[in-house]
Amino acid sequence: MSGFLPDEPSAEVRVSPNFGPRRETLRPDMIVLHYTGMATGAGAEAWLCDPASEVSSHYLVHEDGRIVQMVRESDRAWHAGKGSWFGRADINSCSVGIEIVNPGHTLGYPGFPRGQIDAVIGLCKGIIGRHPIPAQRVLAHSDVAPGRKIDPGEKFPWQVLFAAGVGHMVTAAPIRRGAVLKAGDAGAEVEVLQSMLALYGYGVEISGVFDRQTEIVVEAFQRHFRPRLVDGVADGSTIRTLQRLLASVRTVLPR
Repeated sequence: MSGFLPDEPSAEVRVSPNFGPRRETLRPDMIVLHYTGMATGAGAEAWLCDPASEVSSHYLVHEDGRIVQMVRESDRAWHAGKGSWFGRADINSCSVGIEIVNPGHTLGYPGFPRGQIDAVIGLCKGIIGRHPIPAQRVLAHSDVAPGRKIDPGEKFPWQVLFAAGVGHMVTAAPIRRGAVLKAGDAGAEVEVLQSMLALYGYGVEISGVFDRQTEIVVEAFQRHFRPRLVDGVADGSTIRTLQRLLASVRTVLPR
């Protein structure tokens, strides 16, 4: 493929060879946000278009707000890797991937410039206008691949996106001293916690045992919805925030 017209009118096109046909679905119903985790945006753009990398994304958003489209929305980009949401493992086939230029946790992890975030918001709105994507399916890479990935991380301004009409958020419950659920705990309360996380979409086994996977999923939840403290401990703030999220979901339609 030598080129294509961009789905997003404001985007430049730089074609990546790393894509294929979507499987089991004709249209995406999820957006997955990433950070690039590389020293420069130019390096990340080149890597996503290098056949040797075997990775790609539909879009890349540079720090200055410039948008580059590398894969058509109708095609399957190779951005999410192994993960799951509502039990579906092939995230690439049901999603549009957006890479946001940021060096990430291992290279200093600066904040995201407002111009870049404004571009992400506009891009997400365009994608949502073209595809049936519910608010609660605008997700972090860390949501669909907890433990394996932590991007775009706790500094990503989800509340700014939500205020602009993108994604699903609630006000996080205050952090206070009190009873917690943590690694090694077991019983009905742990089972309820796991059930609530699974009901929102996270890949967690409902076993009644607060094992390492449960701890990892709690960390992923906190990183997105309660970023003030990411520790994998299900304190009252974490549980109440999760309850608020579930109560505010109008429709949850796993596809």
